[in-house]
Amino acid sequence: MAEVKILLEGYASGDGGDDDSCSCSTVTLVRDGDIVMIVDPGTLKDRKLLTDALAKEGLSVDDVSVVFITHSHMDHFRNIGMFPKAKAIDHWGWWSGDEWSECNGKVTEDIEILKTPGHSGGSVTLFVKTSKGIVAICGDVFWKENYPEKDPYATNPAKLEKSRKIVLEKADWVIPGHGPMFRSS
Repeated sequence: MAEVKILLEGYASGDGGDDDSCSCSTVTLVRDGDIVMIVDPGTLKDRKLLTDALAKEGLSVDDVSVVFITHSHMDHFRNIGMFPKAKAIDHWGWWSGDEWSECNGKVTEDIEILKTPGHSGGSVTLFVKTSKGIVAICGDVFWKENYPEKDPYATNPAKLEKSRKIVLEKADWVIPGHGPMFRSS
């Protein structure tokens, strides 16, 4: 089974309210066989925060083989360039340098990608089978456990509600875009 660990807990200063001056995604490590994946490498005040977190796991940026981006908002993908040797996955599929190929849902037997639009048109969620159950790493489908009921940045609120329902039904645990993991109810 795969392993999931939050390396850096994300934050959003205003969660869509009056003060939206600071935002960084939750940065997550996923390991499955030979795959060492970073999900949403964020904006970070200092990239050393991420290199130090990787070092605590016995890893360097060169050990990362895949970077997964939940959606194309700067606070989730800005630091993708930290991993020049890694392939990338986004809502389009796999990227290796300038070459693109479709991803048909499965990355490995224990890692699956599902399109979960609403916050953005290109939002995707990673579902990871772990010893604790299914963990959904969903970007801003949920900002955090007590997410804004109405996402002020949603491109399609109706689709977002459907995506939230799918994530909660399919997962035992949710890693939101800007906070700690929570249990799906």
